[in-house]
Amino acid sequence: MARGSAVAWAALGPLLWGCALGLQGGMLYPQESPSRECKELDGLWSFRADFSDNRRRGFEEQWYRRPLWESGPTVDMPVPSSFNDISQDWRLRHFVGWVWYEREVILPERWTQDLRTRVVLRIGSAHSYAIVWVNGVDTLEHEGGYLPFEADISNLVQVGPLPSRLRITIAINNTLTPTTLPPGTIQYLTDTSKYPKGYFVQNTYFDFFNYAGLQRSVLLYTTPTTYIDDITVTTSVEQDSGLVNYQISVKGSNLFKLEVRLLDAENKVVANGTGTQGQLKVPGVSLWWPYLMHERPAYLYSLEVQLTAQTSLGPVSDFYTLPVGIRTVAVTKSQFLINGKPFYFHGVNKHEDADIRGKGFDWPLLVKDFNLLRWLGANAFRTSHYPYAEEVMQMCDRYGIVVIDECPGVGLALPQFFNNVSLHHHMQVMEEVVRRDKNHPAVVMWSVANEPASHLESAGYYLKMVIAHTKSLDPSRPVTFVSNSNYAADKGAPYVDVICLNSYYSWYHDYGHLELIQLQLATQFENWYKKYQKPIIQSEYGAETIAGFHQDPPLMFTEEYQKSLLEQYHLGLDQKRRKYVVGELIWNFADFMTEQWKDRPLKAPTRVLGNKKGIFTRQRQPKSAAFLLRERYWKIANETRYPHSVAKSQCLENSLFT
Repeated sequence: MARGSAVAWAALGPLLWGCALGLQGGMLYPQESPSRECKELDGLWSFRADFSDNRRRGFEEQWYRRPLWESGPTVDMPVPSSFNDISQDWRLRHFVGWVWYEREVILPERWTQDLRTRVVLRIGSAHSYAIVWVNGVDTLEHEGGYLPFEADISNLVQVGPLPSRLRITIAINNTLTPTTLPPGTIQYLTDTSKYPKGYFVQNTYFDFFNYAGLQRSVLLYTTPTTYIDDITVTTSVEQDSGLVNYQISVKGSNLFKLEVRLLDAENKVVANGTGTQGQLKVPGVSLWWPYLMHERPAYLYSLEVQLTAQTSLGPVSDFYTLPVGIRTVAVTKSQFLINGKPFYFHGVNKHEDADIRGKGFDWPLLVKDFNLLRWLGANAFRTSHYPYAEEVMQMCDRYGIVVIDECPGVGLALPQFFNNVSLHHHMQVMEEVVRRDKNHPAVVMWSVANEPASHLESAGYYLKMVIAHTKSLDPSRPVTFVSNSNYAADKGAPYVDVICLNSYYSWYHDYGHLELIQLQLATQFENWYKKYQKPIIQSEYGAETIAGFHQDPPLMFTEEYQKSLLEQYHLGLDQKRRKYVVGELIWNFADFMTEQWKDRPLKAPTRVLGNKKGIFTRQRQPKSAAFLLRERYWKIANETRYPHSVAKSQCLENSLFT
């Protein structure tokens, strides 16, 4: 990538239409329209875990061929949710293997009788390997959690006079192996004086609980048999005009007509187009700006696409609306630019984790989190360490919260994890991430991994290939991974556009010695920038804090220590943030569940009901550090908006929220 001057990839315009060519098939978010219907299947499903020794009893007895309750006892399981914390059965908490879900659905008669209607089953996320049967027919398989997958089931529901009742069976395996993402290992403990025969444990190499199940919505939706399969949008700015380049994929027929309209926020048409690709010009454009960076942040247009086609069964039409934010992203050797202006990430790392839901999607929790983000004055977060629900990304688009979109490439800690099978799967996962999130203006950078063993030669090649593949899929955004390696030994850093660093001075190193943070942080930044000449984000820093623990002078695990550690980091960050440090993301937004031990450097029971580095508790109540961070983030935001005036210390949420 060129350095020294801003590289505005989006300005390449039509050349970027090829970014979609490497992606086979679309993954548009389901929506209701004049031509589309949705039927959500959230609620209670029948559930059964396979506790047999080999975890394969369900396949041996073919549980999918008849109602699940006929195979043995089932329990009610809410969807979406993680199954681990719902039941009082202790065996489910750490269960590893196959679990089975089932739900019966009654379909509208039109879905089963109108042969011009296409019926699709979509699973928002199943962690980690899933097999789906419809009425006992093997329909779909998918590897990897956190991302949606779907299948056209029209031929299964439009076969008889009234096949309106549908039985959906989903088997999910949460086992992590050296080739899954994230990876893991299975360890068999063979000392029969201590362990029963066949006893095994799942080893993981990341610091969050491996929640599993149907963690996002399951739904059925319809389209016409000739339909809009995918839309790819890139945007750029030319003087005071915005340019929207679109490419549309249609499936089902080659005889069709496409009409494209771009509407502003007041539903006024500002540009028109036709055909599968084109460019729309918007004079006097309203740009999509991050939260707190502009008086009118997060402006969204609507791209309306209407298809008409002639089929052997008669005419059909399809209609889809895509929100579009017009903005540019660029990187120089010392700046991250949005719409040509320097952008400073002041935000958080998060986890989709709360209470008994595990990682199950929850609208009240999502809205609460966004209210806390805005209260905090945060303008960004990283999806540590997996893609979040699509609804989260939509909220970011609406509220102007900038996203570093990270795949589940976490726990790549052992040499055996960098193999060709893993590399192929990792590249497939990045294809799915880009396919799903490519049109979100809030997404400004892709992250392909968190804390891989990037000092290894094999990791260097592996990261080089994944980064290059991601750039080929989407040349319009920079690509990074998050490192905790030594600057001189990191084999992946030469290939990223932005350096992202995790460091925990005075926490995992020199425990309790707050006085060392500024020196060590300055040394870190100077070494990395001198070697790579790229902008740097402090992507993680923080301290474990038990809410309500107090000690002065500060001691580790108290609220005072967390505040003092943050203050020392902020002094170090302020020395570099007007030079080449372009962001800071606290670890973590809220406390989250982990295993009962920390895996590195030694496996030991050092977690007390999870990771407590949050500035909010798991129940979203603030610790003392939240108020410190709020004061800082609003001060930085005001400096950005009023660079030539005295920085204001008060939080202006009343005026900026409206």
